[in-house]
Amino acid sequence: MTCNSIGRSSFALPTTKGAILLAAMLWCGTSAGQSLRGFVTDAGDGTPLELVHVILRTADGSVVGSVTDLDGSYLVPDLRMGLYTVTARRVGFEVFSDSIYLESGRSEILNIELTAGVALEEVVIESEGAQSSVGFVAVRPRDIARIPMPDLTGDLAGYLSAMPGVVALADQGGQVFIRGGEPTQNLVQVDGVMVYQPMHILGFYSAFPSDIISGSDVYAGGFGAGFGERMSSVIDVSARTGSMKGLAGTATVSPFISSLTLEGPVVRDRLSVLASARQSMVDGGASRIIGRELPLRFGDAFLKMSGNVSNSSRASLIAMRTYDQGTLHEGPNPDEVRWSNLSAGLRYLVLPRRYPLSADVRVSHSRLESELGSRDKPSRETHIENWHFAWQATFYGRRADVETGMALRVVSSGSVLGGQFQNTDVSSQDAEHVSVHVEPEFKLGPRTRLRTGVRVQFFDMRFAPYLEPRWRLDWQFGRHQISSAGGLYYQAVLGINDRRDAASVFTVWTSAPKRQSDRNDVRAGIAQQALHGLFGYRIWIGNALQIAAEAYHKRLRNLYIAEWTAYPRFTTRLQPAAGRVLGVDVRLEMKHRSLQCQVSYGYAATRYEAMQETLGLWYGEESVAFNPPHDRRHQIGALASATVRGFDVSTRFSFGSGLPFSRAVGFDGFLVVDDVEGLAEKAGSRRVIYERPFEARLPTYHRMDIAVARAFSAGEANIAMQLSAINTYDRRNLFYLDVFTLQRTDQLPFIPSMGIKVTY
Repeated sequence: MTCNSIGRSSFALPTTKGAILLAAMLWCGTSAGQSLRGFVTDAGDGTPLELVHVILRTADGSVVGSVTDLDGSYLVPDLRMGLYTVTARRVGFEVFSDSIYLESGRSEILNIELTAGVALEEVVIESEGAQSSVGFVAVRPRDIARIPMPDLTGDLAGYLSAMPGVVALADQGGQVFIRGGEPTQNLVQVDGVMVYQPMHILGFYSAFPSDIISGSDVYAGGFGAGFGERMSSVIDVSARTGSMKGLAGTATVSPFISSLTLEGPVVRDRLSVLASARQSMVDGGASRIIGRELPLRFGDAFLKMSGNVSNSSRASLIAMRTYDQGTLHEGPNPDEVRWSNLSAGLRYLVLPRRYPLSADVRVSHSRLESELGSRDKPSRETHIENWHFAWQATFYGRRADVETGMALRVVSSGSVLGGQFQNTDVSSQDAEHVSVHVEPEFKLGPRTRLRTGVRVQFFDMRFAPYLEPRWRLDWQFGRHQISSAGGLYYQAVLGINDRRDAASVFTVWTSAPKRQSDRNDVRAGIAQQALHGLFGYRIWIGNALQIAAEAYHKRLRNLYIAEWTAYPRFTTRLQPAAGRVLGVDVRLEMKHRSLQCQVSYGYAATRYEAMQETLGLWYGEESVAFNPPHDRRHQIGALASATVRGFDVSTRFSFGSGLPFSRAVGFDGFLVVDDVEGLAEKAGSRRVIYERPFEARLPTYHRMDIAVARAFSAGEANIAMQLSAINTYDRRNLFYLDVFTLQRTDQLPFIPSMGIKVTY
């Protein structure tokens, strides 16, 4: 294959052909000669190793290199013919060293196994990029382990809730708002497989326990062209590979949750399996400790099979199921909410021997089902599912790497709502989404990277494509780093809540209507839109302290929200709205030996403006501006962890200013006049009259959690025991306020807990 032959390939979509042509031109302009690529694994269990620095040295002393990703893959392009000394280094492993001779016109594959040994001083190649940037952080299991939890499993949800700019409305409900975005505007996926409702009904837990993940890339905004169909954020989880060498297992028990994880080879060094299952113990465990009913039940199961197809390719199959059910507030006849996820996917990754590129092919299916009300006769039901086919390739060059890909997603959804959202047909929807993207990353200097790209997105509600330009710049000089990112994002899948509903966790899933008129909003088939702009600055002070600050702005258009009325009713309509988000995050991180501390402050202001004809009857104008109920202006977080005389101690403090709510200002009578005779005998009904929407603020939220753990060995088993205290000083944090009766439901009180974890 030559550079010219790339342009003669045939593709079904003209835009796809253009994307490949552009990628090939950029690649051909930056790549030549031989290359070295391969996979780096742990010699102990055969699992991939991330952040291994693979360095090549020639006889004249010149040095080039690469760093492995979560798949353990590396590629060093544009090498000259000759003899190279190859070394591979990672903290905690012995140094690998070997020699290899690259012949003219021939690229080589070198797979490396590293043996655990004496921990090395950490090697940092700053030119390969940091693990954090503006709006982005790479979360790894060791980071999750720092968060005090009511048990020893560890969960991605705990880390997310500790991030500034992330708002979890309560300990219960399973809703996460990231920098002003709605939960349904977050793209959450595991190994490329979408998960529609990733959070469990108890806010400590998600579908991703730390025992099954190798890492998660979290973009709070400004994500690249490789991600699409969502307009707020990306949580891209990578599941780890099960051991290729021997059997291993982990079991945990606590009053909150119990779990079991098993892994091992099916065919040694060729095929492995990783399986995990968790079951909540809250209703029979934590509820007994506090003497208060917590009617919450949830669980999940995960399976991954990983195979080494050849020395240059890997394949994997995953399957996941989650379920949640419970009542979220007290009062007469509270509604139960239930949902379940089912996701499965197949992935094939290959590093072709002849060309400096990697190719990634994925096929997946995801489905979410939700219900509200009694199990026998739910009052509302909704479901959404999709089939996804994606192909992606990255071309590696000395001066630029070019990523390109295409994807097809077929989405179907349907709902039975009992009259809710009267002006929108959500009973049954089918949609096809096609996308093509190209995103080169230019290496402008040893510590400067510029990533620009464009995503061309086709939604079937109109023929014309949506163009989504993106950029990200990282420039590091000395101890300083400046970053910026941004882009344009569109979303055609809608998640709809009525925020006046006590069970607002119930979400209606549908697609934007087909293009039917000349109106310029979502009701006429225009996709939701977000424009992101982010700027960040980071400074390292000595070797133990760093300070980072970020400012961000999001401009939102064509939102679809529940129509506002000044009195509650059981049915409603939908209306378009616009919005904007402004915010600043500041973080201070310190690491000294075993002590790690982090203090953060976040300010955010989210505001919506809705157009509605009936508003004139109440307020004399046809638009209303308000702060939505997830607008938490101020957040303060403090996290500390240390090892003291063999005990692992962690503590976390969280503070959040009050959330908006709609205050009731009075009552009136309501009577349907359908019969003139006997009118005086009709009882009628009372109504609550609201003031302007979300003008009042709930009380502030703050809480401290503490955990102390100790690990020891017993034969071939490793045992860890933990004592923890959730809401240590028993703060009465409000979860739900019934504006009709002023009855309040509080979040979790002080809960002591004990957990045990056995690893074999």
